[in-house]
Amino acid sequence: MRDFGAGFGYLVQGQKWVARHGRWFGFGLLPGLVTLLLYIGAIIGLGYGADDLTAWATPFADDWTSPWQGIFRGFLTGLVFVLGFFLAVVTFTAVTLLVGQPFYESLSEQVDRTEGGDVPESGLPLWRELWISARDSLRVLLRVVLYGILLFACGFIPVVGQTVVPVVGFCVSGFFLAQELTSVALQRRGVELKERLGMLRGRRMLALGFGVPLALSFVVPFVAVFLMPGAVAGATLMARELNGETAATGDGKPAPVPSGAPHPYHPGA
Repeated sequence: MRDFGAGFGYLVQGQKWVARHGRWFGFGLLPGLVTLLLYIGAIIGLGYGADDLTAWATPFADDWTSPWQGIFRGFLTGLVFVLGFFLAVVTFTAVTLLVGQPFYESLSEQVDRTEGGDVPESGLPLWRELWISARDSLRVLLRVVLYGILLFACGFIPVVGQTVVPVVGFCVSGFFLAQELTSVALQRRGVELKERLGMLRGRRMLALGFGVPLALSFVVPFVAVFLMPGAVAGATLMARELNGETAATGDGKPAPVPSGAPHPYHPGA
């Protein structure tokens, strides 16, 4: 549980960092606001089209008598909204990071700069960074969708579906949120997606301590927008530890790693 507390500590530190650097907080809000408007439009569209989509997908129910047709299609419409809401929650961060790549790159670099030491730069042109981010986000999204379908099916299991499945769902969402957010800093360090996932699996509780509280708060879209700048800042601090540049102390605060200390993920370790 110490790693879980350390992960939550990084999340809190990130929010404190942007609170101390108000200009960067405002700078980091812009991509989230743009993405939120896009998602609001998509949800409104889903609201108008969910009934038609359900009717189109179930032509075999056209001749059913009342009330069975209404009950059946109403149930499926509800499932469409639940699945759409789940996808909105788990994809919001990825889309926001893609929209705000230059913003969050600059914010992450500034966090590195205030922490001292080198400020890693990818050296890649912007279009190449956007391509890598989009490609990696799609790969992660496919994993999330597979987990989502599995958890959605398990949700019909009595008792387990109403107790265990939601908890597992937030853990899955939290893990991949941590992955997406740390990718801003780790991609600048030349760490590929496979290695990033390996880092977080090796420190699973650290990732969950950071990501699960964030996933819970992201259920409220407006909260997600205001927490995103601090989440990127905190993820940068956590990425520094994952990459062997710092080590967490007991209260989750980073402390310098002694010179020459080995780290399982640090290049050359």
